[in-house]
Amino acid sequence: MRRPDTLGLSDTQVGASATFYLIGAVCGALLFGYLTDLLGRKKLFMVTLLLYLISTALTAFSWSFASYAVFRTLTGAGIGGEYSAINSAIDELIPARVRGAVDLIINSTFWIGAALGSVGTIVLLDKGWVSVNLGWRLAFGIGALLGCTILILRHWVPESPRWLIIHGHKQEAESTMDGIEQHVINHRGDLPRPEYKLRIRTRSHTTFSEIWDSIFHKHRTRSLLGLTLMIAQAFFYNAIFFTYALVLVVFYGVPDQKVGLYLLPFALGNFVGPLTVGKLFDSIGRKPMIAITYFISGTLLFITGWLFKAGHLTAHTQALAWTIIFFVASSAASAAYLTVSEIFPLEIRGMAIAVFYALGTLVGGVGAPALFGYLISTHSRTNLFYGYVLGAALMIIAAATELKLGVKAERQSLEAVTDPLSKS
Repeated sequence: MRRPDTLGLSDTQVGASATFYLIGAVCGALLFGYLTDLLGRKKLFMVTLLLYLISTALTAFSWSFASYAVFRTLTGAGIGGEYSAINSAIDELIPARVRGAVDLIINSTFWIGAALGSVGTIVLLDKGWVSVNLGWRLAFGIGALLGCTILILRHWVPESPRWLIIHGHKQEAESTMDGIEQHVINHRGDLPRPEYKLRIRTRSHTTFSEIWDSIFHKHRTRSLLGLTLMIAQAFFYNAIFFTYALVLVVFYGVPDQKVGLYLLPFALGNFVGPLTVGKLFDSIGRKPMIAITYFISGTLLFITGWLFKAGHLTAHTQALAWTIIFFVASSAASAAYLTVSEIFPLEIRGMAIAVFYALGTLVGGVGAPALFGYLISTHSRTNLFYGYVLGAALMIIAAATELKLGVKAERQSLEAVTDPLSKS
């Protein structure tokens, strides 16, 4: 995107475009997070995906930095809304004994797409195949087309029975549960006995005063935990991922069209990490695993930053170091969403995810790409090292906060972790 035969963006504009994306994600999270709790999980993850697809397709037709920034903002809005709808649906449909592992793995599948995208850029940004100005546009266009298949697949995902029953859709909730129970009977031969009964009052919506009271008063300690985890992972991830290519190009002289080769192992590491260690969040437990992954991620980033500053890394060893770091950090980041979606009442689950995603992204994420874009533009390894130190410190602080305030949610039903607001 920095090339004059594409959009000719400056280093600062590259970082700022990521900031616009994240601003869109914040606004989208808050809007669609509220609607997720009001209208249902399934409706909203169809709407948010459709917004993402349209905006990504429009990005392919960008003609200036301003148009590119607008389309990336709309794309971010779709993605921000996705976090609330998808994480709510996952946690309300997955059995408690494997909820942690499944949540982490599903969140990490983002990186399968990133890996496929990195492979695509190797071809699409190779001037021997197509012109660079056409290649980057095709990359966005193909991404939108691939997303259309997901739109079709999501049609078969059921609405959350928990949301349905809270909102008075008893017959539909019973029908969904009958299908789930029949599947269990077909594979196991019997159903486990219910652990307890819960009486609830149906409602059409949750007021903003209830949302405020639950998040900022009744569960303020949990809110501090969620906010700390979100800020740390948002700064850590967005600072590095959105300026990954710039570091390789500016400091190691990697050709633009070859960046995808370095992004591929990074993306795979982000997926393989949760796939490998995700089950430990259910067996060992949330608190120890979240604290360990945050602490290790911060420590490894500090060490890698020091090696970078000292000039001991090459493009290959830098990419290897980042791959190792995010093998661990991917689980840590996904655990932040898992934590927030588990520790707040069902009626405000989508909104809680949205609020802490938005606050975490505003504080720890929106400024990070722009800051790192500026640090990279100085061509100073020392300046960039200071940015890495800040990211490492935030992760280590989050690890300590988890040890102090973490909630034991592994292998427990969501209602056992926190009572629904509708409980009578």
